[in-house]
Amino acid sequence: MSDVTEKVAAVYDPIIEEEKPSDNKSIAPADDEYMIRCENLVKIYKTDEIEVVALQGLDLDVKRGELMAIVGNSGSGKSTLLNMLGGLDKPSAGSLTVDGKNLLKFNDKDYMEYKRDTVGFVWQNNARNLVPYLSAVQNVELPMLLKGKKQRRKRALELLEKVGLSHRVNSRLDQMSGGEQQRVAIAIALANDPKLLLADEPTGSVDTKTSNMILDIFKALNESEGLTIVIVTHDVKLSKRIDRVVAIRDGRTSSEIVRKKSYAQELGEMGSIIGGAGEDEEDTHEELVVLDRSGRLQLPKDYMESLGIKGGDKVKVELDEETGKMFLFKSGE
Repeated sequence: MSDVTEKVAAVYDPIIEEEKPSDNKSIAPADDEYMIRCENLVKIYKTDEIEVVALQGLDLDVKRGELMAIVGNSGSGKSTLLNMLGGLDKPSAGSLTVDGKNLLKFNDKDYMEYKRDTVGFVWQNNARNLVPYLSAVQNVELPMLLKGKKQRRKRALELLEKVGLSHRVNSRLDQMSGGEQQRVAIAIALANDPKLLLADEPTGSVDTKTSNMILDIFKALNESEGLTIVIVTHDVKLSKRIDRVVAIRDGRTSSEIVRKKSYAQELGEMGSIIGGAGEDEEDTHEELVVLDRSGRLQLPKDYMESLGIKGGDKVKVELDEETGKMFLFKSGE
């Protein structure tokens, strides 16, 4: 380990201490089917003059080993959800379980251990992941140093090879492209072997070719290591290559866009590694409206516009028992 890395780590010396056993916050067995379970999740931000409800009873389940994406307009609540999954913010109410642990019961020490041991975070802004005056390999070593892990250099080199940067191990930030910096950030997020990887707009600042490369890295990690990965993205092309995409609107899960056939199946049928180019989303995906656990649903925006209704309006609902279909009508029609 270099003197530079040691000096950076010295700032964080109080974190490296003998750990006391923490209270058991588990509420589900370790082999539970789900990595993430959100039920009626609420987040309210308050100031002296205003109160903002960022999440309004959101429900979401993510299975272990799943790779999925979350989409939504600005202000929809997706970033708030990601921050809570990452242990960076606390829910106001509801239930939030990650890896069988109830985050609503966490104290500060529990959150510190959770962020260090369970979850890895990849930010759109590389400055939040990388120390500019350290080399790539030193950046990847740093989280392991703070945890006191052995064989840090060997593990750091392995991770850089996984993200295709074995030729850049000694390069600093100013010597790498934006895409290369983002791949270093992914390696850093994996340094302490997290069970859950969260990525906030990981392709937001790179070109299409690099975006595809980054997604391929996520897919390889998901398949080879069984890593659960949640990606927040505005990138429509990226979301088309993911089997399950959850849309959030007004602080609730509004719909799921599910691929009719898995991306891997489609590539196999085409007999080519080139997939997605020129695909029509309507042919590959279908959008499903999601009912929350109270039976409420959010209609897609284009459906509401077609019916000429808006939030707060009343609609007529009819059930055809013979066909099992439900029909919605604008009130008064």
